[in-house]
Amino acid sequence: MSPSDFRRRLDAALADGQLGDALGRFADAYLASRARAYEGLEFEAVRDRVVAVKSRAAAKLDALADRFEEEATRAGAKVLRASDPDAIREHVLRLCRERGVSRVVKSKSMATEELHLNAALSAAGVRVRETDLGEWIVQLAGQRPSHMVMPAIHMSKEQVAEVFSKEVDERLAADIPSLVAVARRELREEFLRADMGITGANVAVAETGSLVLLTNEGNARLVTTLPRIHLAVVGVEKLVERLSDVEPIVRALPRSATGQLLTSYLSMITGPAPGPDGAPKELHVVLMDHRRTEMARDPRFAQALRCIRCASCVNVCPVYRLVGGHVFGGVYTGGIGTILAAWFDGLRASSDIQALCVGCRRCTEVCPARIDIPELVVELRRRIVREDGQPLAQRAALGLVSNRRAFHAALRAASVAQRPFAKGGLIRHLPLFLGGLTEHRALPAIATVPLRDRLAARRRPPEAPPEPPRAPAEAPAPDGRRGERVALFSGCLVDFAYPEIGEAVVKVLERAGLEVVFPEGQTCCGVPARQAGATGVAARNAKDNVVAFEDAGADHVVSACPTCTAALRREMAETLRAEGEPEWAARAESLGRRVRDFSTLVRQLVDEGRLALEPGADLPAVTYHDSCHMKRTLGVRDAPRELLRAAGHAVAEMAESDACCGMGGSYTLKFPEISRPILARKLERIRETGAATVAMDCPGCLLQIRGGLARAGDPVAARHTAELVAARLGDPAGGA
Repeated sequence: MSPSDFRRRLDAALADGQLGDALGRFADAYLASRARAYEGLEFEAVRDRVVAVKSRAAAKLDALADRFEEEATRAGAKVLRASDPDAIREHVLRLCRERGVSRVVKSKSMATEELHLNAALSAAGVRVRETDLGEWIVQLAGQRPSHMVMPAIHMSKEQVAEVFSKEVDERLAADIPSLVAVARRELREEFLRADMGITGANVAVAETGSLVLLTNEGNARLVTTLPRIHLAVVGVEKLVERLSDVEPIVRALPRSATGQLLTSYLSMITGPAPGPDGAPKELHVVLMDHRRTEMARDPRFAQALRCIRCASCVNVCPVYRLVGGHVFGGVYTGGIGTILAAWFDGLRASSDIQALCVGCRRCTEVCPARIDIPELVVELRRRIVREDGQPLAQRAALGLVSNRRAFHAALRAASVAQRPFAKGGLIRHLPLFLGGLTEHRALPAIATVPLRDRLAARRRPPEAPPEPPRAPAEAPAPDGRRGERVALFSGCLVDFAYPEIGEAVVKVLERAGLEVVFPEGQTCCGVPARQAGATGVAARNAKDNVVAFEDAGADHVVSACPTCTAALRREMAETLRAEGEPEWAARAESLGRRVRDFSTLVRQLVDEGRLALEPGADLPAVTYHDSCHMKRTLGVRDAPRELLRAAGHAVAEMAESDACCGMGGSYTLKFPEISRPILARKLERIRETGAATVAMDCPGCLLQIRGGLARAGDPVAARHTAELVAARLGDPAGGA
């Protein structure tokens, strides 16, 4: 798909109001049904079992394929193992010619979609009919599935009625039971007249040579038993070792896919079905590789083979609910589709669609196979950059951000240039080609005096010599005594746009008796470069920060930005290791063990009696927005809420408090048309609480949400948790 085709599809999807309504209704209903389906089950325990089963299988695909072939053959099946899609299509066509097959019925199969098998059969004169209702609808409409489980989720009942009316040459009402009755009537004859039935499989069991199919309509049972030939096309990643390995997948798949406890039909097929005369029919199984074993050998991407095709990642994706599946261009949709397309269709097949990932990590949170899709998307970007290089504009921007002195000088110059457009700390309008940046939100004005300059002026007179570095303690003192040194990592936004947040952090920590230092050598955390795939640039950022914070000699490193916290705690080491810098990675890991987010550290200080908060009287209610990195990367949810309550605020929980705000770093610049409606939904959820203030721990979310509220003229205030806590400081137990 060319960049122009990608952009055309994206624009068309966003302009389709019916599409957005349909996907939005499903997404809302899915969250509730999924939660009910997992009641009484420990989701993490289910995940552990799925991961164990699928990981064990991925580590020995060839051996499992050998065993499956042996057992399936013993049971009477004929097994072909093949990798090349052309060879598989030719095998199926040859089988049709040799057996005189002129009519085929199919149940839903993503593997055959991957092969574009329907088109090949039709071109050879074979009549092919999909029998899954959703698949039949999109087949009649001349489309392809937009979802791995619900192929026609993007279509309204009115659109379906129009498609069916053309098929049966009769005007049909948009009544769902009536349309289902039409489908049943039309497809019944197809089942009875078909020479061959084609299916995929949800699981293939090496121990017994069995195929496992889960369906809701019963069509797969007719496809596998009525025609005289059954052909199953199965990706080798569906192999598991033992029959007992099926159970955790069967538990997870319907719950994660559609919020059901169990699908209506679970079929286990071992050997061919009996014919009407008692003789067995034919069963042919194609075990399809198509680069899957190559993926299994890749240490970064092997985890993608754990996918059980439940599409839960798609169901919760804030981008998918706006644009649907067809924008992704390939057979598989969403984040996992981006990864699979890069392997099955070539790396450049994902060059455009990988950018759709906003990085909110909601997919990873719900994936029953615990696949880290956002990290794999970042790895795709790294490999694309490695092969094709960075675009010139991106290279220039990252080069500036990564040059600490040049970047800081540019920001200081910009703080002067912005004066005609800044008012009250915000920029609501920009001229000419920059106008789009303020179309749906105001932007923060660049601080006239950045945080680093404010702290330097407050702490040390110009004539005082710099403090010598001090070796860090291995850990904070066990008795909680005062005297620890904390190094503050500001991050670019706090340093140059929101220095008041940094000052609030310092005020709180110093009130607790901690010494706070600001390492002047600190630079960008590397996330912008890493997210863009420029890991070489991110590695240089990491080295600069390692040196700066090692020299600070701090017991803790604290940040008021969860994105930066995650980078310092884990991602810097990962980047350095990926760039072949094991010694630097070890130093980054050592630093990462001392990194704390603001709310967690301060909550601990309050619990230890080292910091007191004075609840004010009649403070306005506050609602809280969980930033994606705070909740899903750092795993922090309760600490900021507990701090706000300790400061005297009633916390009014908003619906979807952990839904992405649409910021996503530079995402809001690349895809403002997607960022805008995601933000609008977040603002509506904030307003519904009636709270006077929305608090958050992420400066990036603050930029997005505060800017959106200001652009809309909304009176709700957006504040960082540190600012609200700093306003309610009292004396710690025993005096300060």
